[in-house]
Amino acid sequence: MADMDPHHRSLTLKVVYYGPALSGKTTNLISLHDLLTPELKGELMTLDTRNDRTLFFDLIPLGFRAPSGLLLKFKLFTVPGQVAHDATRKAVLSRADAVVFVADSQRTQGLNNGESFDNLAHNAQQVGLNFERLPLVVQYNKRDLPDILSEDEIHQRWQGAPWPVTMACAVQGRGVRETYETLLTRLYEVVDEEYRLMQDHGVDARTFSALGCGLDKK
Repeated sequence: MADMDPHHRSLTLKVVYYGPALSGKTTNLISLHDLLTPELKGELMTLDTRNDRTLFFDLIPLGFRAPSGLLLKFKLFTVPGQVAHDATRKAVLSRADAVVFVADSQRTQGLNNGESFDNLAHNAQQVGLNFERLPLVVQYNKRDLPDILSEDEIHQRWQGAPWPVTMACAVQGRGVRETYETLLTRLYEVVDEEYRLMQDHGVDARTFSALGCGLDKK
């Protein structure tokens, strides 16, 4: 949940990349980190183990100061994908302000995607998040691989769902920026309602977007 610090005039927001093992959560953050302007990105930290690519989390501290002087900070995390690390997933998901669910586009991964999304909904409830109001974007990654679901099949599967669906090939950097910007648009609506970003701090949706939060404009 957003952390407002009146003394330091800062608002810290937490974004979590969630999804099944090997779906590309870590690759998304690595690609996004490459797109960030050097002065606004912190060191990308990764903890690897023999059992999972990411045992705990990756973190990118971002910072952008609003016209009012309010400092916006964005912390980006991934969760481990393997079921054995469910307790760690809950810990990382706790107090999240927004989530990118990274699904694997391969046809063989449909069951894993579904189980992981159900796990996200369950764990969100377990850690006290309102899943119905949680800003969420579903990203179908690995669009470069053979035998993947078509975009029409994917959109049909998610027809009627309230969450945007994006396509990506994180290993090539395609769709990473678009996914992040889409998430920030949804996050802005929730944060502005609570903290009156536009009225009190002069921060509109465009400023809050990915460009305003440190993405290079190349």
